[in-house]
Amino acid sequence: MRILLVEDDHLLARTMLDMLREGQNTVDWLDDGQQALNALAEEHFDLAILDLTLPRVDGLDIIRRTRQKGNQTPVIILTARADLDEKLQGLDAGADDYLTKPFAMAELKARIRAVTRRGRAESSSTGLTVGRLTLNQETGHLTIDGISTALPRSEFQILHYLMNHPDQVATRRRLEEQLYGWEPGAESNALEVHIHHLRRRIGKTAIRTLRGVGYLLDSEAAGQGAPSE
Repeated sequence: MRILLVEDDHLLARTMLDMLREGQNTVDWLDDGQQALNALAEEHFDLAILDLTLPRVDGLDIIRRTRQKGNQTPVIILTARADLDEKLQGLDAGADDYLTKPFAMAELKARIRAVTRRGRAESSSTGLTVGRLTLNQETGHLTIDGISTALPRSEFQILHYLMNHPDQVATRRRLEEQLYGWEPGAESNALEVHIHHLRRRIGKTAIRTLRGVGYLLDSEAAGQGAPSE
């Protein structure tokens, strides 16, 4: 998953980053409410973990304004505010779950699993389907014409994004953020290598290149013929 962590306690945030990245998640960390609001408006995340007491924009306002714009990214609130009324305010604002500080990392992991399972169940019980392609969002398996294959993490993240946005242009920057977040570390041709491997699996014409811009999953091509070697 690509996770947005918004926490201004830097020591806690670094501990959470280590834990979240152990599961091969891509995690972006911000410590400012306005930056978090902008990120949720401009980027795609599978989950947001959000403190309430933040510089510039309060966490409750972030949730309310994000939901008002139709953004349904799952949100788990982390906060030292333990009053029942404040918990209810967070849930009423649109949060999916609420965890009071201090908390055990094992409990946070369990909450993440529960929230993301609910999100998957609401979007599709069988996974994403475009043409002949069905992608199981929980196991990472790609099924084509009844034949299932486990995708490597990088290929899964790219294909998951493309299948969520069929027939729409995905820029290089957007796809690289699915792999690496905002952290540096992408090799210059890494994305092209992953796209090449995906084309061998699903067909050369299923993923189109828009030179100088990015890539596009062609839903019509994804529904035709066998993969081309």
